[in-house]
Parts: sequence; C-alpha cells; structure tokens
Amino acid sequence: MNRKLPVGYALLGAACIGLLSAGARAEAQSRSASAPPNDGLTPQDREMLALANDFAARCAETLERWMTRREVTPERLFASLYYPIPATDPPKFTTDWDRLSDRDILPIEEAVLAKSPTIVFAVLVDRHGYLPTHNQRYSLPLTGNPATDLVNNRTKRIFDDRTGAAAAKNEAPYLLQRYQRDTGEIMADLSVPVMVRGQHWGAVRIGYRAVEIR
Repeated sequence: MNRKLPVGYALLGAACIGLLSAGARAEAQSRSASAPPNDGLTPQDREMLALANDFAARCAETLERWMTRREVTPERLFASLYYPIPATDPPKFTTDWDRLSDRDILPIEEAVLAKSPTIVFAVLVDRHGYLPTHNQRYSLPLTGNPATDLVNNRTKRIFDDRTGAAAAKNEAPYLLQRYQRDTGEIMADLSVPVMVRGQHWGAVRIGYRAVEIR
C-alpha cells in the first residue's frame, strides 16, 4: 500500500465510545481471566468475558494472517502512523491497514454484536486507542451535521479518553470498567488484550448494558 507520509500523530481530546455520558463515573477492575466465582463478576460479565476472549483470539489470528500473506508488514501494523482525513471533527484517520480491517474485522465485530441485545458496541482498537472499523450502526455516512455525525459515524477515530486509553493499554487478562449514566443505567466496558506475534498490539472492547447489579 503506498501512502504519503503522515502529517502528524493524533492529539485528541477526550471522547467516549458508545453512548456514555461525559460525566460518567468509572470504576476499573482488572482481574485474572481464570478468577474464581467470588471475583465479583456477574453471570452476564462472565458471558461477555467468554465472548471477548474468543473475539480477541479471532482478531489476533486475522492480523497475523495479514502479515503471513504480506498484505501488511509487521512494521506498518505496529507503527503509530495515522493519516488525517480532511474536514473531520472530531478528527478521523486512515492507516496502512485500516482497509484490511474494514474487510476482515467488521464481520467478526458484527458477529459479536449479534450475540446479545444488551451489547452496545464490539470493537478492535490498537494500543493507542485507534479504532479502524466501528460497528455498522456507528459507521453511517457522514451528513455534515456535527451532532448527527458524532453519534452515527464514530469509526476511524482515536479514543484516548480515560476509559479508552485504559482499555487499549491494559495487558492484564481483562479489564472491566463500569459506569453509571445520568439515567441511572449501569454501563460496562470489558476489554481483553490482543497479542500479535508475542507483542501487545491493542485490545477488543465490548460495551454492554448491565442487566444484573452486583
């Protein structure tokens, strides 16, 4: 893939994936994936963790296949090269591999999303929080209306807010972050690291509405 050199790296302000309120309160929990039943996870959390582990494994296999087929080099896949997409606010970016993600990662994400009506989003991000391919429901065509596009076109952004950064950088077996929205609804973000050729590449994130309160 031939691209011009990037204009620069992404320097973004806070942003939230999904429909979380700006004033949400977060509680991060990082535990072993093989934790005992008294670890505080609900049956729903355990179901989501199983989905996330499979999700992460499928994404890792896909990224490794790209390199095996020489569709992208390891250097490019691990590089922090984000090419700005003109006239986007919040800023959006392409990379040397995001089209591969659009082709191969989207079907995996959509399959996870279809597993439960409580799932709000299921995405792959790199270790900097870059989200190359969001779910179809958040990748609608840009309209030029900022308020509409903020909700309906959230793909190809870097989510380096507190929650997004924690999920992307976490290397523990999983990270569960809970929020209480201004409606009183409990929202959860469960992430699992994605390892590629023995290196931490990023994470998968599953956001869901809690149906059980601990």
